[in-house]
Amino acid sequence: MQFTQGRALVVGIANYETVKRLPEAVLHDVRDTADTLKSPSHCGYPDANVTVLTDGQATLAGIRKALADLAAEATADDTVAIFFSGHGTRIGSGWAATSALVPYDCRRGDLAGTTLGEAELSAAIAAIKAPRVVVIIDACHAAGAATLKSDLEGKDGGDGLDEDDELDEGFDEKSLQQLASGTGRVVFASSRATETSRILRGERNSVFTTAMLDGLKGAAAAAGDGTIRVFDLFNHVSEAVRQAVPGRQHPIFKASDLEENFPVALALGEAKSLSAGGGRERALEQIMSDLFPAGPTDQQIWLRAGGDVANLTLGGTGRSQWYSALRLLSRGGGGGNVTRESLIDAALEEFPAHRELRALR
Repeated sequence: MQFTQGRALVVGIANYETVKRLPEAVLHDVRDTADTLKSPSHCGYPDANVTVLTDGQATLAGIRKALADLAAEATADDTVAIFFSGHGTRIGSGWAATSALVPYDCRRGDLAGTTLGEAELSAAIAAIKAPRVVVIIDACHAAGAATLKSDLEGKDGGDGLDEDDELDEGFDEKSLQQLASGTGRVVFASSRATETSRILRGERNSVFTTAMLDGLKGAAAAAGDGTIRVFDLFNHVSEAVRQAVPGRQHPIFKASDLEENFPVALALGEAKSLSAGGGRERALEQIMSDLFPAGPTDQQIWLRAGGDVANLTLGGTGRSQWYSALRLLSRGGGGGNVTRESLIDAALEEFPAHRELRALR
């Protein structure tokens, strides 16, 4: 089987012309991500649908062309994944500040003119006709002067920075939200704005990419239908990173108009077919989104189940709110006495004849 509707652009830069080099793990991340996407044992992307740019190939012109090619080739049936691993920078200050990804041939004297800024990248993503686009940035967003990725963990205090090689703060959360604007657009980032994307000493890949590769190889196949779905992939990555570096790195999920937990790849080692039935957790998410489309506050369902609404993330669509709430619940959160069973019971009070919901009890 192949995920014929999958297309990907995978970019990684470690050996910059004028900007401080990054660890070789950056290039491992890119090559391993591309290999996993194309693997007939894992994600099933056709080889011809995966474009890889590393180091000198990833010039500003090269990245622009690859994004333009995606916009020209992707159809309304496709799913597009864009992965970037490299430096980033903040340009400007105050309300005028913006973020940019740093290509191989960036010039320090002209950051605005030689980087891929938020506005240009957002426009390039918007030009892609595919209804499902995932942008994945394995990057350090450390406050103050920083590079996108720390050097090997434990060296130079763990941040790997030399004073004369500093860049301003990397891609921030406001810019990530801009990239996620539009229906079906999702952004994963490797860490919060005050954190560093970690590469542990002796490891082949960064902590974030290690978790993502594990998820793409089947660990995130929660739906049980032969696919890796976007919410499930992020859920796996977030939990795996949290366990690998407790309290030090928290991946970010951004989406502004997302109702569908759409497939991003096949899970060829896990499931039987694309039409097989979904898992219990995905089924609960779908049912709750259908019955209470405004989210966990709809008809006070979360409160009636014993939960605390103050513990929830309530931005975005009702579907994304349910995803966040059920993920929190699976980790023992949600406040008060809310449980999966109490939530189902509260919903059954409103819909006592709902057989699928009752079957989940």
